[in-house]
Amino acid sequence: MQRPLGAQISHMLKSRGVSTIFGIPGVHNQEMYRGIEEAGLTHVLARHEQGAGFMADGYARASGQPGVAYVITGPGLCNALTPMGQAWSDSVPLLVISSCLDDTSGTHGQLHQMRDQLAAGASVSDWSLCAGSPGAAYTLIDRALTEFATMRPRTRHITVPIAQLEGQADAPPPLAVTGLSRARACAKGTAEALRGAKRPLFILGGGARHAAAEARAVIAATGAAVFTTYAGRGIIAPECPTLFGSYLGRPDSARVIGSADLVVAVGTTLSECDIWRSDLGRKAPMIRVDIDAAELGDRQGAETVVQGDAQSFFADLAQRLADQTPQADWTAKEVAETRKRWRSEVEAERPGLLPVIEALKAALPDDAMIYSDMTQFAYAAKEVWDMAAPGHWHHPTGFGTLGYAMPAAIGGAIARPGLATLAIAGDYGFQYTLQELATAVELGLSLPIILWDNGKLGEIEDSMIRAQIAPNAVVQKNPDFGMLARAYGAKAAEPQSLAEIAEAVSTALKAPVPTLIRLTPDLS
Repeated sequence: MQRPLGAQISHMLKSRGVSTIFGIPGVHNQEMYRGIEEAGLTHVLARHEQGAGFMADGYARASGQPGVAYVITGPGLCNALTPMGQAWSDSVPLLVISSCLDDTSGTHGQLHQMRDQLAAGASVSDWSLCAGSPGAAYTLIDRALTEFATMRPRTRHITVPIAQLEGQADAPPPLAVTGLSRARACAKGTAEALRGAKRPLFILGGGARHAAAEARAVIAATGAAVFTTYAGRGIIAPECPTLFGSYLGRPDSARVIGSADLVVAVGTTLSECDIWRSDLGRKAPMIRVDIDAAELGDRQGAETVVQGDAQSFFADLAQRLADQTPQADWTAKEVAETRKRWRSEVEAERPGLLPVIEALKAALPDDAMIYSDMTQFAYAAKEVWDMAAPGHWHHPTGFGTLGYAMPAAIGGAIARPGLATLAIAGDYGFQYTLQELATAVELGLSLPIILWDNGKLGEIEDSMIRAQIAPNAVVQKNPDFGMLARAYGAKAAEPQSLAEIAEAVSTALKAPVPTLIRLTPDLS
């Protein structure tokens, strides 16, 4: 059956398992909206393309399925570049489909015209390509979805000329490839190395989050010590006696890593945002396991590299070590005392935050999914808050954009109806995307939004002081956040003590609309 290509794209996405689209219609991409309802897709109307991109990102992280956003030519794509960059940085399967002008070389002064839309998309994507025909559009969509399932899942951008979107097109081909999976990784050499190690140490990143059961079996069999990145929290259970937690960025972690006689890093880039130093600190051989070959030859210089899926690697490793008796000489006392010291460092660096963090943690069910923004509250919490399960705390690591938490949490709440979802934002970053409150109200989401309000850019102020720069432009005048939330139709709460936080969160999780919960340093 022939339809306009814009409508066929929606039908194709539905046939490939996509159920939800995030975006904003405009005159240039309206043909993409012709087929949304007919195809049976749900469309979530954002208030800004940046919000649409963050929602699609949050949806993908919560559901494990690609997030899809529709945006218009030129400024629509430019507005989406920040979430596209964040998804690329954090290995999130985000597919952005935009319209584009039919000709920019011989025609000037057109609506939404920009010099090079493809290059703009390419700067924050694995690839950015133009579909000059219906066949090309179908091929690129299947390519993106296939790569999400088999490779490192990062942003892909497809742009389609307006005339193509409007033109009649044959139906897309049926799904040709099924049962996609990532390359399996053999752990034979790693098993042999672990059998001979006395102080083996694992570093687990977000890329290993799907291997929690298998990784836990390996740690139990070997008695190895474990660090996780912020994104890797929850892979190993909090009660594991050899878990050093997510303190990898503490300078003293280099000493601990240096005392290991074997280091195995799985699903982590060991980037600046993971370790906050140039050198990991290891003195022993290291084995790196990653789906992305580009990460296996970085400056950390592993002696052995294994390209493949973390889950298959740990499954193979657990099978090979099934008869292993734990022989590592890490002790629970050593780990506990080290963690206690590092926690004290966090408390000294960010005075007053830890009691508030503990009160919030106690108020949430274990299966709550948290989306945080670039804020001091989250920086401290990511170190001291052990997660019960992996993939339940999402932070804009790497690209490090402000304004991420609330729209991403909207996407996450859509992906997990009936389950607790929470956003954590600072008073400054919240205002980057506060208009998305309207979307959350329209959708009737029971979404608590924790607003840490210290009336300034606290992290930048502290950084300036450390650099001996007189703090400048770090204090801002804030609105009445409660009145602002109510103006959008949301609810608002302002606990006056730590004890009142639990009640505010519990009430918010049952409310028919989102609730902005303002917390300040005055809480006690």
